[in-house]
Amino acid sequence: MTVYFINNTYKYETEAVLKLFCPLERFTFVYDESPEKSSDIIIMEVTDKLRAYANIGGTDCEITEPLREETDKEREFRLCRMLFTALTKITGITPEWGCLTGVRPIKVVNGLISKGCDMESVCTELQEKYHANRRKSELAYLTAVTQRPALETLEPESYSLYISIPFCPSRCSYCSFVSHSIQSKSAARLIPQYVESLCREISELGEIMRDKKMFCKTVYIGGGTPTAFSAQDLKKIMETISKSIDISKICEYNVEAGRPDTITEEKLRVIKGCGATRISINPQTMNDKVLEAAGRRHTAAQVVECFELARRLDFGNINMDTIAGLPEDDLASFKHTIDRLISLDPESITVHTLTVKRSAALSGEADKMRPKFFHSEELSDMVNFAFDRLTKTGYSPYYLYRQKNTVGNLENVGYSKAGYEGLYNIYIMEEAQNILACGAGGSTKLIDKATGKIQRFFNYKYPYEYISRYEDMTKYKGEIEKFAERF
Repeated sequence: MTVYFINNTYKYETEAVLKLFCPLERFTFVYDESPEKSSDIIIMEVTDKLRAYANIGGTDCEITEPLREETDKEREFRLCRMLFTALTKITGITPEWGCLTGVRPIKVVNGLISKGCDMESVCTELQEKYHANRRKSELAYLTAVTQRPALETLEPESYSLYISIPFCPSRCSYCSFVSHSIQSKSAARLIPQYVESLCREISELGEIMRDKKMFCKTVYIGGGTPTAFSAQDLKKIMETISKSIDISKICEYNVEAGRPDTITEEKLRVIKGCGATRISINPQTMNDKVLEAAGRRHTAAQVVECFELARRLDFGNINMDTIAGLPEDDLASFKHTIDRLISLDPESITVHTLTVKRSAALSGEADKMRPKFFHSEELSDMVNFAFDRLTKTGYSPYYLYRQKNTVGNLENVGYSKAGYEGLYNIYIMEEAQNILACGAGGSTKLIDKATGKIQRFFNYKYPYEYISRYEDMTKYKGEIEKFAERF
């Protein structure tokens, strides 16, 4: 599809709107050239008027509005909202989040609440300005209200420590993360070297932060699947954290125990003994047929066994993840998953919507299944059922984010019982706290509270590169020290 821009360069927001209707489509962007008459073109024009024209498969729609005094950003949003309306008319698709295209829609809601808006005012704004429907507007508002106490009490000198373990027992069909299967010989050879480099980075970060006023508030060990590592490797990593980082003030220490086929009593005892206060046991579905189709090498019964084992070992804060829209799943099966998880009574349940990125094995199948795959009423019914069922049984939405190429353009939501909100999830999704990251693929974020600007530093994605180019990669650590000395 070719997109023409006349007297503007509004590519970013235009592409975001287009992906709501044309997921996985490839676009060609042309600037200030006369459009060729053909199907599958978009024209975004700013002259003596605003003009959004769309032609998809020979069906077209044009919307024009007069030029007026406004900022460039306001004009960009208005033109893209016109494009949204045109595409809705052509396709018959009305995305539930409207033209709220960003990853973090709760930021918009938080801004409205800060201005004194109540639920009705927020919902009206989201519906009228962004075309979001009532249900999603209420979800956004409730999420913002639930997470607000955590944000209001967040100390500017605090940080969260993120530890990346990008290894898994096998790769799920929907996965797009940089993650290596430990079954491959090359990955198995890398693990000892990776653990050494990771512990070195944690130790060096500890030296940087020693005697600084900045303090660690949460620790998050994620992946991949951290429990793909042996109990001995997990212990070494977690003991390095305890020796290197002052964790006396932490409010949350989370480990993604992850897939049940990697969880053992020995590993859980190590995780518990080294100070973790929260773990995730992630079934994704409680349907064995769906687990097999998704490439998960465990059963629903193993999920229950792992959960009960964790309870016997006195884990009192357990999160469980599920995914709406997995291959072979349907509404009845998904309802069973949600009901089964509720019956286990975890402290939090996270409901993801399937996201199909080109690096995932499932992406080829997704191409064949659109547009139905990407605009499914059944999928919408799944996430709406989860919202209704969970909020009626004592769980509240506490963090929410969206991703590109998410099926149905829907959302990922964490639900929790009161007092069990995942703090790290809130802080990172709202970009409210400094994040110091160690390990391959880790992303460090330093927030200047005075300006709101964020400095970002990225570790190499791939374990081999992380190990072999460690010295070069860690040159940015001096910037962390400069930042910490401000407090």
